[in-house]
This record gives sequence, structure tokens and C-alpha cells, in this order.
Amino acid sequence: MNKNAIIFHGTGGRPDVCWYAWLGKRLESRGYDVTIPHYPDINVEPIESFLPKVLSNHIFDERTVLVGHSGGAALLLSILQHINVVVAQAILVAGYATLPNTDPEPVLQQRYDWDKIKTHVRDLYFVNSTNDPYGCDDKQGRLMFDHLGGTQIIRNDGHFGSPGQPYPTFELLDGLIG
Repeated sequence: MNKNAIIFHGTGGRPDVCWYAWLGKRLESRGYDVTIPHYPDINVEPIESFLPKVLSNHIFDERTVLVGHSGGAALLLSILQHINVVVAQAILVAGYATLPNTDPEPVLQQRYDWDKIKTHVRDLYFVNSTNDPYGCDDKQGRLMFDHLGGTQIIRNDGHFGSPGQPYPTFELLDGLIG
């Protein structure tokens, strides 16, 4: 059975922007089956109707690594709450669990079952910046860390890729994934 990785882009993103494809190629060279799906409705469609589509499109097992950026990281919280297996690793980059700014965030659930989320992942990382321009900052990372444990990494790297912030590679993530 092969290791697999699923990399979820953020709100308004695509699989071919910032570091997603670069990380995918790095993981493939290490024997991972990599999926970088395009979900244009991420953080547009309410999570209650969007999540079942995502869950039905992917297979999650004990060799799965999940990586999510921004809205994709928020999506990982819901995925982890609603799967019935323990995945190997989840890395939430510029993730958030509450409104990070004044914009609506349909990707967020009203409440999270933190205990359930915690039981569905072996190795959990939160990578946030002190200077994230969208509010997906170190405070958001700390809030999730306080509920879930794992490892929090705080940088000063903005949003780790967004319009106006090219971020073509992400060596830190490559090094975190086993």
C-alpha cells in the first residue's frame, strides 16, 4: 500500500499556484501518490454541503498525509472530524478555526468536536505567520494548538503564498512530511 498525500489549496486558489505543485513533485519523488484537487467552491459553498463532496472524492487511511493552505487548512478540521480513520499526518498552513477577518467564511463549522479531530490524526502541525495579512496568523494557530496539541510553527512569512506574495517552494513542509 502506497503512501498518499492530498494537498488542498485555499480560497480562490488552484493546484498550479504557489508551492502546491512543487511540494507534490517532491513527495512523488519520495514514493507518494499525490492528489492536488481543484475545488473552486472551497469557502464559497457552505461546509455542510461542500464537505460530503470532498469526502466522497478521496480515500483516507493510515498512510494519508493531508496538507491544507488557508481555506484548505480550515477544511482539514472538518475532514478530520468526519472521517472514521486515523491519518498519518495533517499540516495546516495559514489555518484558522474562527473568523480571521470580516469576510464570511463558509468553510468554517459552527462548532468543532476537538476530541474527535484529535483522535483522527497521528501527527499534527500548525504553520502560521505573525504577519499574515488575512488574519490566519499565529493566534489562530495557537487556538487550534490549544485544542488539539501537535506542533505549532510560527514564522514571519505572510500568508505563505497569495496574490502578490509568490511562494514557489516550501522546504519546511517537505521536511515535515515523513
